Amino acid sequence: MEIIKVSNLHTAFGDNIVHNDISFSVNEGEIFGVLGGSGSGKSVLVKQIVMLNQIQKGKIEIFNKDISKLKIDDLETLKLNFSYLFQFGALYSFLNVIENISVMLKEYTNLPNDLIEKIAYTNLDIVGLPKHTAKLYPSELSGGMKKRVALARSLAMQPKLLFLDEPTSGLDPASTQSINELLLYLKKSLNITTVIITHDLETIKTVLDRFIIIKKQIIFDGNIEEAMKSKDKFIQDFLTHKKAD
Repeated sequence: MEIIKVSNLHTAFGDNIVHNDISFSVNEGEIFGVLGGSGSGKSVLVKQIVMLNQIQKGKIEIFNKDISKLKIDDLETLKLNFSYLFQFGALYSFLNVIENISVMLKEYTNLPNDLIEKIAYTNLDIVGLPKHTAKLYPSELSGGMKKRVALARSLAMQPKLLFLDEPTSGLDPASTQSINELLLYLKKSLNITTVIITHDLETIKTVLDRFIIIKKQIIFDGNIEEAMKSKDKFIQDFLTHKKAD
């Protein structure tokens, strides 16, 4: 089942064409990657899907609903079905860990505070953080811990769709592996459809079910095994982290 369907998307900023007739779909339950070189429009594309950036031309459907034709109330209801995890976590520095995780629940539900706290602690456990970290502030956390807290917060509303922008960016190899294992665990245990912007080769190889590579147009759509067999020099250079022009 298609959860996201992008059709004939065209995006330009002045004379700079970022997306030229892009079409692809994301299936239910898969971990889908959006890949491309610097300035290829990966973040712009995902922000259009999550309605942070306006669609210039083309169509984006989420759960079979054309997001450009929905009324404001319907858009707000739709947004409650997904979470967006920014590259650097975007935790509130003045709130401790458990308060950060609870923010969305307090803002968008009428649940009693004791239940919100229980849900927050459950999510803290899901992302593999010990209970004593609950009262720490972001300034007291490592980069990997911040990513986990942000992920716990993004899971609080039980989203059907999860969007992650460079979830392993800035992490050491051990932390990167740990986050990748967590993403696979979440897929298996919660069956969340996940869209990831990434350039990390280990994430591409071990986590993604399928991915697209963007260079104004989609130059590849498939899995890692298919990509490694490609004769396209750009794709091969991209996957080996050589300079791809």
